[in-house]
Amino acid sequence: MNAPAAPGQEEAFARIRLLRSPNVGPVSYAQLLRRFGDARTALEALPDLAARGSRAYRPAPRDAIEQEIAAVRAAGARYLFHDMPGYPTLLGQIEGAPPILIVRGDASLAARPCAAVVGARNASAAAVKLARDFGHALAEAGFVVVSGLARGIDGAAHEGAFPATIGVIASGIDIAYPPQHRALQERIATEGLLVAEQVPGTEPRGSHFPSRNRIIAGLALGTLVVEAAPKSGSLITARLAGEAGREVMAIPGSPLDARSHGCNQLIREGAVLVQTPEDVVELLTGFDGTPRSSFREAQPHFLHSLPEEDFAGEPADIADLLTTAPVGVDELVRQSGGSAGAVQMALLELEIAGRLARHAGGRVSLRA
Repeated sequence: MNAPAAPGQEEAFARIRLLRSPNVGPVSYAQLLRRFGDARTALEALPDLAARGSRAYRPAPRDAIEQEIAAVRAAGARYLFHDMPGYPTLLGQIEGAPPILIVRGDASLAARPCAAVVGARNASAAAVKLARDFGHALAEAGFVVVSGLARGIDGAAHEGAFPATIGVIASGIDIAYPPQHRALQERIATEGLLVAEQVPGTEPRGSHFPSRNRIIAGLALGTLVVEAAPKSGSLITARLAGEAGREVMAIPGSPLDARSHGCNQLIREGAVLVQTPEDVVELLTGFDGTPRSSFREAQPHFLHSLPEEDFAGEPADIADLLTTAPVGVDELVRQSGGSAGAVQMALLELEIAGRLARHAGGRVSLRA
């Protein structure tokens, strides 16, 4: 089977415009392409879809996309589409995988076995050294270390792994965050691989970090948490890794240090306790998709495998089944009596109209 070719210039432009249009997210983007065959046709259909959801609609303006493309080029970056040969296979398997990435550096790193190393920003000196040592040892063992370029554990893991490291940021590809990691981010972009999902010029916001974390978890065979508080972004990354069916690992710490409570909690909930880089290498070498950790069972993602013809019929009548409380799409299929594709078309119309919110685990709700 031949590898998919990169989209032509007109289709690539339409894909960027489609994803930047109001109320189009990764799930609806994939469904629109599956339903209409290409982004240009999907763009033309958006106003009609929104009208069925009782709303007026305008796609993203062309001049905004032209400006974005110019900014990507000016930053020395490039687009990586979901069906291009260089798009990371593991990332494409997760729920809501980013349809378009903006990258700088060596994209072939994402095709090698990857291990995510994450942890606290206000990490202890001992944990920072540990992260740096683990990063170095994992790179020596042939793994590419993925992290989020934050202060503390993330930065140390990147530094230890050079040049075998991937930095995933919550801002535009041209924005250095945190500012004190400007030199580190530039080094990753030139020696390793820098990955962004946001439009150039975008400053990081709180809502961007969970999105960044899903990319970190999705790129890697497993995620190692070195040191983390109980309510931290690192634990979000670990949970996303567990939901994707990847290995979840944690280094235990003293119960007297609040920065260790998150790791200890993960271990108590089923993450694998690791103490040396060799433990991580053993867990991830030859990983076959069956993690030893029981931290979180993978969620079923039947929606990714729906054939195109399942989106061709009339949308299901689900208006009375939805409230502002999240419910699984599979439950809507059961209760509506419609096909999975018919339910998805109904949800798509509501989403494009701005009336639907999507949640983790394949759940949806009406917007409050």
